[in-house]
Amino acid sequence: MTILRQVLVHLHAGRWTEAHNLVQSDASPLGAWLHGSLHIQEGDLEDAEYWYGKANRHFRSRGSLDEELERFEAALLLGDDPT
Repeated sequence: MTILRQVLVHLHAGRWTEAHNLVQSDASPLGAWLHGSLHIQEGDLEDAEYWYGKANRHFRSRGSLDEELERFEAALLLGDDPT
């Protein structure tokens, strides 16, 4: 299981602190996208926007948190996971 898949397990189980701590160990664009999504969930939009920039994603035109997580998981399933 990759780091990002482990982060998703924590996230879906409601273990936000564990998810956030683990995602920090992934420096990939996908890791930055997921990191930004976690900050959205936490209500920290300033940090979320920073991480979206690191992921080369448009923060202001993002969808809801659920939509973002669906897009992220689809990207991960497509094999865009560099970890």
